[in-house]
Amino acid sequence: MLSVYDGFFSGGARIVHSDVVLGLMEGGQHHRVLSIHGEVHREATRQRMEDDACYRSLTAAGAGVTSLGRVQGAGHDPATFTGPELAETARAMAGADVILSLKEQPLALLNQAGLPRRPILVSLHRSDPQNQGRALDELKAAIADGTVAACVCCAESTRAAYEAAGIPSDLLHVIPNGVDLLRFRPDPARRLALRTELGVDHPAPVVVYAARYDAMKNVPLFLRAAAAWLRRTPGGHVLMCGAGMTAANPALDADIEAAVGPDRRRLHLLGVRHDMETVYAAADVVALTSTWGEAAPLCLIEGMMCGAVPVTTDVGDSAAIVAGRGIVTAPNPEEIAGAWTTAVAERAAYAPALAASRELFSRTRMIASYAALIDRLHAGAARRTLPKPL
Repeated sequence: MLSVYDGFFSGGARIVHSDVVLGLMEGGQHHRVLSIHGEVHREATRQRMEDDACYRSLTAAGAGVTSLGRVQGAGHDPATFTGPELAETARAMAGADVILSLKEQPLALLNQAGLPRRPILVSLHRSDPQNQGRALDELKAAIADGTVAACVCCAESTRAAYEAAGIPSDLLHVIPNGVDLLRFRPDPARRLALRTELGVDHPAPVVVYAARYDAMKNVPLFLRAAAAWLRRTPGGHVLMCGAGMTAANPALDADIEAAVGPDRRRLHLLGVRHDMETVYAAADVVALTSTWGEAAPLCLIEGMMCGAVPVTTDVGDSAAIVAGRGIVTAPNPEEIAGAWTTAVAERAAYAPALAASRELFSRTRMIASYAALIDRLHAGAARRTLPKPL
Protein backbone atom coordinates (compact mmCIF):
# COMPACT_ATOMS: atom_id res chain seq x y z
CA MET A 1 0.00 0.00 0.00
CA LEU A 2 1.11 3.55 -0.73
CA SER A 3 -0.49 6.60 0.87
CA VAL A 4 0.06 9.97 -0.79
CA TYR A 5 -0.19 13.11 1.34
CA ASP A 6 -0.18 16.72 0.19
CA GLY A 7 1.95 17.37 3.28
CA PHE A 8 2.33 16.78 6.98
CA PHE A 9 0.64 19.53 8.97
CA SER A 10 -1.72 19.84 11.89
CA GLY A 11 -5.27 18.73 11.13
CA GLY A 12 -7.84 16.07 11.86
CA ALA A 13 -7.79 14.47 8.41
CA ARG A 14 -4.08 13.67 8.66
CA ILE A 15 -4.47 12.33 12.17
CA VAL A 16 -7.30 10.01 11.08
CA HIS A 17 -5.57 8.83 7.90
CA SER A 18 -2.28 8.20 9.66
CA ASP A 19 -4.09 6.24 12.36
CA VAL A 20 -5.79 4.16 9.66
CA VAL A 21 -2.39 3.39 8.11
CA LEU A 22 -1.00 2.40 11.52
CA GLY A 23 -4.01 0.16 12.14
CA LEU A 24 -3.71 -1.52 8.75
CA MET A 25 -0.02 -2.15 9.43
CA GLU A 26 -0.96 -3.75 12.75
CA GLY A 27 -3.17 -6.07 10.69
CA GLY A 28 -0.23 -7.21 8.57
CA GLN A 29 -0.31 -4.86 5.59
CA HIS A 30 2.88 -3.17 4.35
CA HIS A 31 2.61 0.60 3.91
CA ARG A 32 4.68 3.43 2.55
CA VAL A 33 3.86 7.14 2.55
CA LEU A 34 4.84 9.74 -0.04
CA SER A 35 4.38 13.41 0.86
CA ILE A 36 4.38 16.03 -1.88
CA HIS A 37 5.57 18.75 0.50
CA GLY A 38 8.35 18.39 3.02
CA GLU A 39 7.50 21.68 4.69
CA VAL A 40 4.27 23.65 4.95
CA HIS A 41 3.62 27.21 6.07
CA ARG A 42 0.04 27.42 7.31
CA GLU A 43 -1.92 29.10 10.08
CA ALA A 44 1.03 31.37 10.90
CA THR A 45 3.06 28.22 11.65
CA ARG A 46 6.08 26.66 9.93
CA GLN A 47 5.44 22.92 9.93
CA ARG A 48 8.29 20.61 8.91
CA MET A 49 7.46 17.02 8.03
CA GLU A 50 10.05 15.64 10.47
CA ASP A 51 8.51 17.59 13.37
CA ASP A 52 4.99 16.29 12.79
CA ALA A 53 3.50 13.83 15.28
CA CYS A 54 1.92 11.73 12.50
CA TYR A 55 5.27 11.46 10.71
CA ARG A 56 6.97 10.34 13.89
CA SER A 57 4.26 7.76 14.64
CA LEU A 58 4.41 6.31 11.13
CA THR A 59 8.19 6.06 10.99
CA ALA A 60 8.35 4.60 14.51
CA ALA A 61 5.96 1.86 13.36
CA GLY A 62 8.16 1.02 10.40
CA ALA A 63 6.35 2.81 7.58
CA GLY A 64 8.73 4.27 5.04
CA VAL A 65 7.95 7.98 4.66
CA THR A 66 9.53 10.03 1.88
CA SER A 67 8.87 13.45 0.39
CA LEU A 68 9.24 15.16 -2.95
CA GLY A 69 10.81 17.96 -0.93
CA ARG A 70 8.57 20.79 -1.96
CA VAL A 71 7.94 23.74 0.36
CA GLN A 72 4.33 24.87 0.26
CA GLY A 73 4.21 28.57 -0.47
CA ALA A 74 7.55 28.59 -2.29
CA GLY A 75 5.95 29.26 -5.69
CA HIS A 76 5.52 25.70 -7.01
CA ASP A 77 2.70 25.20 -9.48
CA PRO A 78 0.56 22.52 -7.77
CA ALA A 79 -0.36 21.04 -11.17
CA THR A 80 3.18 20.84 -12.59
CA PHE A 81 5.85 18.36 -11.55
CA THR A 82 9.46 17.92 -12.57
CA GLY A 83 10.97 14.81 -14.13
CA PRO A 84 12.76 13.78 -10.92
CA GLU A 85 9.53 14.28 -8.93
CA LEU A 86 7.58 12.08 -11.32
CA ALA A 87 10.33 9.46 -11.31
CA GLU A 88 10.24 9.33 -7.49
CA THR A 89 6.45 9.02 -7.58
CA ALA A 90 6.60 6.24 -10.17
CA ARG A 91 9.08 4.28 -8.05
CA ALA A 92 6.84 4.62 -4.99
CA MET A 93 3.74 3.57 -6.93
CA ALA A 94 5.37 0.63 -8.69
CA GLY A 95 5.57 -1.46 -5.53
CA ALA A 96 1.98 -0.79 -4.40
CA ASP A 97 -1.15 -2.81 -5.04
CA VAL A 98 -3.51 0.01 -3.99
CA ILE A 99 -2.91 3.76 -3.60
CA LEU A 100 -4.52 5.71 -0.76
CA SER A 101 -4.89 9.43 -1.49
CA LEU A 102 -5.31 11.59 1.62
CA LYS A 103 -8.08 13.86 0.38
CA GLU A 104 -8.30 14.78 -3.28
CA GLN A 105 -5.37 17.25 -3.47
CA PRO A 106 -2.69 14.56 -4.19
CA LEU A 107 -4.59 13.61 -7.35
CA ALA A 108 -2.90 16.56 -9.09
CA LEU A 109 0.23 14.39 -8.86
CA LEU A 110 -1.38 10.99 -9.31
CA ASN A 111 -3.18 12.16 -12.48
CA GLN A 112 0.11 12.92 -14.25
CA ALA A 113 0.63 10.97 -17.47
CA GLY A 114 3.02 8.04 -17.51
CA LEU A 115 2.68 6.97 -13.89
CA PRO A 116 1.85 3.32 -13.08
CA ARG A 117 -1.86 2.59 -13.09
CA ARG A 118 -3.05 1.38 -9.71
CA PRO A 119 -6.51 1.44 -8.13
CA ILE A 120 -6.80 4.60 -6.02
CA LEU A 121 -8.86 4.95 -2.86
CA VAL A 122 -9.49 8.62 -2.03
CA SER A 123 -10.35 9.60 1.55
CA LEU A 124 -12.65 12.63 1.73
CA HIS A 125 -12.86 14.65 4.93
CA ARG A 126 -14.87 17.79 4.19
CA SER A 127 -18.40 18.79 3.29
CA ASP A 128 -17.55 21.62 0.87
CA PRO A 129 -15.98 20.09 -2.27
CA GLN A 130 -16.50 23.29 -4.28
CA ASN A 131 -14.21 25.20 -1.89
CA GLN A 132 -11.17 22.99 -2.52
CA GLY A 133 -9.75 24.87 -5.49
CA ARG A 134 -8.99 22.58 -8.44
CA ALA A 135 -9.13 19.45 -6.28
CA LEU A 136 -12.70 18.56 -7.24
CA ASP A 137 -11.79 18.76 -10.93
CA GLU A 138 -8.79 16.50 -10.30
CA LEU A 139 -11.07 13.99 -8.57
CA LYS A 140 -13.51 14.00 -11.48
CA ALA A 141 -10.64 13.60 -13.96
CA ALA A 142 -9.27 10.59 -12.07
CA ILE A 143 -12.72 9.01 -11.96
CA ALA A 144 -13.18 9.57 -15.70
CA ASP A 145 -9.77 7.98 -16.30
CA GLY A 146 -10.83 4.92 -14.33
CA THR A 147 -8.09 5.07 -11.70
CA VAL A 148 -10.28 5.99 -8.70
CA ALA A 149 -11.86 2.75 -7.53
CA ALA A 150 -13.60 4.18 -4.44
CA CYS A 151 -13.88 7.18 -2.15
CA VAL A 152 -14.18 6.93 1.63
CA CYS A 153 -16.35 9.64 3.17
CA CYS A 154 -15.82 10.22 6.88
CA ALA A 155 -19.38 11.52 7.27
CA GLU A 156 -22.82 11.36 5.70
CA SER A 157 -22.56 15.10 5.01
CA THR A 158 -19.41 14.39 2.98
CA ARG A 159 -21.16 11.72 0.92
CA ALA A 160 -24.14 13.99 0.25
CA ALA A 161 -21.96 16.97 -0.71
CA TYR A 162 -19.76 15.04 -3.14
CA GLU A 163 -22.74 13.27 -4.68
CA ALA A 164 -24.37 16.67 -5.23
CA ALA A 165 -21.12 17.85 -6.81
CA GLY A 166 -21.32 15.10 -9.42
CA ILE A 167 -19.32 12.21 -7.93
CA PRO A 168 -21.03 8.86 -8.72
CA SER A 169 -22.83 7.57 -5.64
CA ASP A 170 -21.59 4.00 -6.13
CA LEU A 171 -18.01 5.19 -5.52
CA LEU A 172 -18.85 6.88 -2.20
CA HIS A 173 -18.52 4.73 0.94
CA VAL A 174 -19.12 6.17 4.41
CA ILE A 175 -16.70 5.07 7.14
CA PRO A 176 -17.18 7.31 10.20
CA ASN A 177 -14.13 8.55 12.09
CA GLY A 178 -12.97 6.60 15.12
CA VAL A 179 -10.36 7.13 17.82
CA ASP A 180 -8.10 5.03 20.04
CA LEU A 181 -10.25 4.37 23.10
CA LEU A 182 -7.24 3.36 25.18
CA ARG A 183 -5.72 6.78 24.59
CA PHE A 184 -8.86 8.93 24.67
CA ARG A 185 -10.64 8.23 27.94
CA PRO A 186 -11.48 10.06 31.16
CA ASP A 187 -8.30 10.26 33.22
CA PRO A 188 -8.31 12.05 36.62
CA ALA A 189 -4.50 12.03 36.82
CA ARG A 190 -4.08 13.74 33.44
CA ARG A 191 -6.88 16.15 34.34
CA LEU A 192 -5.13 17.21 37.52
CA ALA A 193 -1.68 17.36 35.92
CA LEU A 194 -2.60 19.81 33.15
CA ARG A 195 -4.73 21.97 35.45
CA THR A 196 -1.83 22.17 37.87
CA GLU A 197 0.55 23.08 35.04
CA LEU A 198 -1.73 25.89 33.87
CA GLY A 199 -2.64 27.15 37.34
CA VAL A 200 -6.29 26.14 37.01
CA ASP A 201 -8.07 25.21 40.25
CA HIS A 202 -9.24 21.61 40.24
CA PRO A 203 -12.99 22.39 40.46
CA ALA A 204 -12.87 25.32 38.02
CA PRO A 205 -14.88 24.86 34.78
CA VAL A 206 -12.73 24.56 31.65
CA VAL A 207 -13.69 24.87 27.97
CA VAL A 208 -11.29 23.54 25.34
CA TYR A 209 -11.19 24.64 21.71
CA ALA A 210 -9.01 22.49 19.43
CA ALA A 211 -8.77 23.95 15.93
CA ARG A 212 -6.29 25.38 13.48
CA TYR A 213 -6.47 29.11 12.83
CA ASP A 214 -8.61 29.05 9.70
CA ALA A 215 -11.63 31.03 8.54
CA MET A 216 -13.87 27.96 8.44
CA LYS A 217 -13.36 27.52 12.20
CA ASN A 218 -14.82 30.99 12.90
CA VAL A 219 -12.33 31.85 15.63
CA PRO A 220 -13.84 35.35 16.15
CA LEU A 221 -17.20 33.75 17.00
CA PHE A 222 -15.51 31.42 19.47
CA LEU A 223 -13.70 34.32 21.13
CA ARG A 224 -16.88 36.39 21.47
CA ALA A 225 -18.54 33.39 23.11
CA ALA A 226 -15.48 32.91 25.33
CA ALA A 227 -15.59 36.56 26.41
CA ALA A 228 -19.28 36.27 27.31
CA TRP A 229 -18.72 33.02 29.21
CA LEU A 230 -15.69 34.29 31.12
CA ARG A 231 -17.65 37.36 32.22
CA ARG A 232 -20.45 35.22 33.63
CA THR A 233 -18.11 32.51 34.98
CA PRO A 234 -15.50 34.21 37.23
CA GLY A 235 -13.58 30.98 37.90
CA GLY A 236 -13.74 29.62 34.34
CA HIS A 237 -10.80 29.03 31.99
CA VAL A 238 -10.60 28.62 28.21
CA LEU A 239 -7.90 26.56 26.47
CA MET A 240 -7.15 27.13 22.77
CA CYS A 241 -4.87 24.69 20.94
CA GLY A 242 -3.96 23.97 17.35
CA ALA A 243 -1.82 25.43 14.57
CA GLY A 244 -1.78 29.21 14.85
CA MET A 245 -3.25 29.25 18.36
CA THR A 246 -0.27 31.05 19.86
CA ALA A 247 0.65 34.59 20.88
CA ALA A 248 3.02 34.63 17.88
CA ASN A 249 0.04 34.79 15.49
CA PRO A 250 -0.75 38.52 15.00
CA ALA A 251 -4.16 37.78 13.46
CA LEU A 252 -5.21 35.75 16.50
CA ASP A 253 -3.85 38.47 18.79
CA ALA A 254 -6.03 41.02 17.02
CA ASP A 255 -9.07 38.74 17.32
CA ILE A 256 -8.48 38.32 21.05
CA GLU A 257 -8.02 42.04 21.56
CA ALA A 258 -11.30 42.75 19.73
CA ALA A 259 -13.34 40.12 21.60
CA VAL A 260 -11.74 39.69 25.01
CA GLY A 261 -9.71 42.84 25.57
CA PRO A 262 -6.54 43.12 27.63
CA ASP A 263 -7.59 40.78 30.46
CA ARG A 264 -6.52 37.43 29.06
CA ARG A 265 -5.39 35.73 32.23
CA ARG A 266 -7.95 32.93 31.92
CA LEU A 267 -7.47 32.41 28.18
CA HIS A 268 -4.63 29.95 27.56
CA LEU A 269 -3.00 29.68 24.12
CA LEU A 270 -1.40 26.23 23.89
CA GLY A 271 -0.51 25.96 20.19
CA VAL A 272 -0.01 22.52 18.64
CA ARG A 273 -0.16 19.84 21.34
CA HIS A 274 0.84 16.21 20.99
CA ASP A 275 -0.98 15.17 24.17
CA MET A 276 -4.56 16.00 23.26
CA GLU A 277 -5.81 13.17 25.47
CA THR A 278 -4.47 15.20 28.41
CA VAL A 279 -5.95 18.48 27.17
CA TYR A 280 -9.41 16.96 26.73
CA ALA A 281 -9.24 15.11 30.05
CA ALA A 282 -8.64 18.46 31.76
CA ALA A 283 -11.75 20.00 30.18
CA ASP A 284 -15.44 19.98 31.01
CA VAL A 285 -16.58 21.18 27.57
CA VAL A 286 -15.17 20.68 24.06
CA ALA A 287 -16.33 23.50 21.79
CA LEU A 288 -16.68 23.88 18.03
CA THR A 289 -17.88 27.08 16.30
CA SER A 290 -17.19 26.26 12.65
CA THR A 291 -19.29 27.84 9.92
CA TRP A 292 -18.63 25.54 6.98
CA GLY A 293 -16.47 22.71 5.66
CA GLU A 294 -16.57 20.36 8.66
CA ALA A 295 -17.60 16.73 8.16
CA ALA A 296 -17.00 14.61 11.28
CA PRO A 297 -14.90 16.88 13.51
CA LEU A 298 -12.27 14.84 15.33
CA CYS A 299 -12.15 17.27 18.25
CA LEU A 300 -15.75 16.47 19.19
CA ILE A 301 -15.13 12.72 19.17
CA GLU A 302 -11.83 12.84 21.02
CA GLY A 303 -13.20 15.30 23.58
CA MET A 304 -16.34 13.23 24.21
CA MET A 305 -14.33 10.06 24.71
CA CYS A 306 -12.31 11.90 27.40
CA GLY A 307 -15.49 12.93 29.20
CA ALA A 308 -15.88 16.51 27.94
CA VAL A 309 -19.41 17.53 26.92
CA PRO A 310 -19.50 18.65 23.25
CA VAL A 311 -21.09 21.98 22.31
CA THR A 312 -21.12 22.67 18.58
CA THR A 313 -22.65 24.65 15.79
CA ASP A 314 -24.72 22.66 13.29
CA VAL A 315 -22.11 21.95 10.61
CA GLY A 316 -21.41 18.72 8.74
CA ASP A 317 -22.30 15.67 10.84
CA SER A 318 -21.70 17.51 14.13
CA ALA A 319 -25.34 17.45 15.22
CA ALA A 320 -25.57 13.70 14.65
CA ILE A 321 -22.29 13.07 16.45
CA VAL A 322 -23.36 14.91 19.62
CA ALA A 323 -27.04 13.86 19.57
CA GLY A 324 -27.99 12.88 23.11
CA ARG A 325 -24.41 13.49 24.22
CA GLY A 326 -24.08 17.25 24.03
CA ILE A 327 -25.58 20.51 22.76
CA VAL A 328 -26.04 22.03 19.30
CA THR A 329 -26.25 25.83 19.17
CA ALA A 330 -26.91 28.60 16.71
CA PRO A 331 -23.82 30.65 15.71
CA ASN A 332 -24.60 33.25 18.37
CA PRO A 333 -21.97 34.05 21.03
CA GLU A 334 -24.45 34.53 23.89
CA GLU A 335 -26.27 31.29 23.07
CA ILE A 336 -22.96 29.42 22.82
CA ALA A 337 -21.81 30.82 26.17
CA GLY A 338 -25.10 29.78 27.75
CA ALA A 339 -24.72 26.27 26.31
CA TRP A 340 -21.24 25.99 27.84
CA THR A 341 -22.69 26.93 31.23
CA THR A 342 -25.42 24.31 30.83
CA ALA A 343 -22.91 21.67 29.72
CA VAL A 344 -20.71 22.29 32.78
CA ALA A 345 -23.69 22.11 35.13
CA GLU A 346 -25.03 18.91 33.54
CA ARG A 347 -21.69 17.16 32.85
CA ALA A 348 -22.47 14.34 35.27
CA ALA A 349 -25.84 13.78 33.58
CA TYR A 350 -24.18 13.44 30.17
CA ALA A 351 -21.54 10.99 31.42
CA PRO A 352 -23.60 7.78 30.94
CA ALA A 353 -24.41 8.66 27.31
CA LEU A 354 -20.78 9.50 26.58
CA ALA A 355 -19.63 6.20 28.11
CA ALA A 356 -22.26 4.21 26.20
CA SER A 357 -21.12 5.68 22.86
CA ARG A 358 -17.51 4.56 23.09
CA GLU A 359 -17.89 1.52 20.83
CA LEU A 360 -19.63 3.68 18.21
CA PHE A 361 -16.55 5.88 17.92
CA SER A 362 -13.99 3.08 18.09
CA ARG A 363 -10.78 3.13 16.03
CA THR A 364 -11.07 -0.67 15.74
CA ARG A 365 -14.39 -0.38 13.92
CA MET A 366 -13.03 2.28 11.56
CA ILE A 367 -9.89 0.35 10.62
CA ALA A 368 -11.79 -2.90 10.07
CA SER A 369 -14.08 -1.08 7.64
CA TYR A 370 -11.11 0.37 5.73
CA ALA A 371 -9.43 -3.05 5.59
CA ALA A 372 -12.56 -4.72 4.21
CA LEU A 373 -12.92 -2.08 1.49
CA ILE A 374 -9.24 -2.27 0.52
CA ASP A 375 -9.45 -6.06 0.31
CA ARG A 376 -12.41 -5.76 -2.07
CA LEU A 377 -10.56 -3.22 -4.25
CA HIS A 378 -7.45 -5.39 -4.38
CA ALA A 379 -9.45 -8.51 -5.25
CA GLY A 380 -11.33 -6.64 -7.97
CA ALA A 381 -8.11 -5.30 -9.46
CA ALA A 382 -6.59 -8.80 -9.44
CA ARG A 383 -9.61 -10.22 -11.27
CA ARG A 384 -9.37 -7.55 -13.95
CA THR A 385 -5.67 -8.35 -14.61
CA LEU A 386 -6.00 -12.16 -14.76
CA PRO A 387 -5.31 -13.59 -18.24
CA LYS A 388 -8.41 -14.71 -20.11
CA PRO A 389 -8.79 -18.49 -20.48
CA LEU A 390 -7.91 -19.90 -23.90
